[in-house]
Amino acid sequence: MTAAPRTQAGTASRATLDKASGENFPVAPFFLPRAWREDLMAVYGYARLVDDIGDGDLAPGGADARHLGLDPARTDDRLAMLDAFETDLRRVFDPAGPDPRHPLLRGLVPTVRRHTLTPEPFLGLIEANRQDQSVRRYGTYDDLVAYCALSANPVGRLVLAITGTTSPERVRRSDAVCTGLQIVEHLQDVAEDLANDRIYLPADDMKRFQVGEDDLAAPTANASVRSLIAFEAERARELLDEGLPLVHSVRGRLRLLLAGFVGGGRAALSSVTAVGHDVLPGPPKATTPRLLREVGAVLRTTHRKG
Repeated sequence: MTAAPRTQAGTASRATLDKASGENFPVAPFFLPRAWREDLMAVYGYARLVDDIGDGDLAPGGADARHLGLDPARTDDRLAMLDAFETDLRRVFDPAGPDPRHPLLRGLVPTVRRHTLTPEPFLGLIEANRQDQSVRRYGTYDDLVAYCALSANPVGRLVLAITGTTSPERVRRSDAVCTGLQIVEHLQDVAEDLANDRIYLPADDMKRFQVGEDDLAAPTANASVRSLIAFEAERARELLDEGLPLVHSVRGRLRLLLAGFVGGGRAALSSVTAVGHDVLPGPPKATTPRLLREVGAVLRTTHRKG
């Protein structure tokens, strides 16, 4: 059996994979079959590293640049790093060519082969991060949803492919869940995103609630900002609810995993509500008891619908 990505990667790659514990939802929980866990961590490692390149949040030392054949001094050249990463990704899908250079991409090869995965979802994540380098504001909610189709939805589609459960209806429900989770993350990270000159709150909605960028830079949220966050949170909740039938459409441990995704998003939203929608002091995070309660509620809801 091919070694898991964690054992193949160097220190920088391990640091990337270790970020899984900070997500709003369980990435590859212990109750899944080992093969699934390894495949999900391979996909997570890829998605996390792409985001870290796009955010300029790579491990120090330039190891990732060296793996990709770039001078470590170019680590902060995000577009060059993304281009090199895409070139290395294409090696994953070319069995006749050279092996990928980056350890996390070498770890992805067995997963791609086992499940006959296609490049499109992986390329979508790269394109989302390219977009992040030039698009720092979103005019409408539809614009934001289109961005989420690149930045989040591919991950859900890969989960379905790895577990052999892809169908048009499941893809549709999965896209709703993934977009909802992405919006939740944006709400948690308003202050951090603004510090990086990014705003993922639609400009149309900011205007509607009379919220300016100066309001988002304040230490705490005023009434208008809280109302805006509550409005966007409700949108995210509706998307997560739209995904509930996806949880019910599968059985066993996969049902529990998908309930973890939906429940994780709901728990994060509950944490946002618990601070009165004042997300500006820092990201409100769900506690483990709250996560477990929300996962249980998701499972009970889908059971009643069954």
